[in-house]
Amino acid sequence: MSQQNIAVLTLTVIASETISACRAVDFDGAAIAAQGGKAMGIAMSAATSGAALAVVTHGTAVAETGAAITRGQALIADAQGRVIPATSGLHIAAGAIPVTSTAANGAILEGGDPPEFILGDALQPAAGAGDFIEILLRR
Repeated sequence: MSQQNIAVLTLTVIASETISACRAVDFDGAAIAAQGGKAMGIAMSAATSGAALAVVTHGTAVAETGAAITRGQALIADAQGRVIPATSGLHIAAGAIPVTSTAANGAILEGGDPPEFILGDALQPAAGAGDFIEILLRR
């Protein structure tokens, strides 16, 4: 179990439900409820609904794992807020319409969030669910 973290930015939110320590938290102060959901960061401690909760948003954090992880893997949150390996990459779907306009040269792609929010990268491996590892948070 990792005990180390280097919190560059920690924000305090009011927990909108019971939150477990070392789990991903969303922008409303709730635990991540869907795999790949957008996370604000990792809870530094447990909190009950209505309590102040410190959330590491930048730097490194200790996170609970939900699966086996190798060092360097991109991580998302599972439906319980634990970190797991990302399951999809950002790509152009097969059968997409080709861009043929000369005005599109040097185009900037626009759009919303990707289907999975990449929370961070594993700095340590994990044998399976229930391990605690240090992760490097992404923004």
